[in-house]
Amino acid sequence: MLLILRREPARQRTEAVMSPTNVQSEPTYRQANINDADAISAVIAEVVKEPDPVAFERALTPDEVRTWISRMGGEGGAFLAIIDGKVVGFAALDYNTFEPDTVVLGVWLLTETRRKGIGTSLAEYALGFARDKGYKRIRGRLPKDNETALAFLSSIGALVPIYNPEARFELPLV
Repeated sequence: MLLILRREPARQRTEAVMSPTNVQSEPTYRQANINDADAISAVIAEVVKEPDPVAFERALTPDEVRTWISRMGGEGGAFLAIIDGKVVGFAALDYNTFEPDTVVLGVWLLTETRRKGIGTSLAEYALGFARDKGYKRIRGRLPKDNETALAFLSSIGALVPIYNPEARFELPLV
């Protein structure tokens, strides 16, 4: 048997140059507490500047966010996406005492962190909490005429049976 080895022509190598502006750490996720109110308030302040903000008519003060988080108690919760020590988004599961098997899911991200899978991961984190609490219905927050939010929530709806086979996902009719 004759083995012939061919030498490939040398290719020019280019090295990627990393700069502080194009390096971003992987996000981490955790449940929020009242000490995170300033960071959540800052995200809300950015989100309400956009057309058709979901669920918020105005920015909330840190004190209002602390009250909201406290009101959720252990039945609902807020969850953070953090990159390089900065909160870049949050999700919330709002609990309603009139519908004890239902929570309402909302996800809010700073503009520069959207369409990178962070919102989906944040929703997955919140869905795990809902599963552990035994919720049977999860509703998405959806503003009128917001196609981007509709597409995002539709994709989240497909995840619900994976994370909580006993639950069903609903989008409200607007």
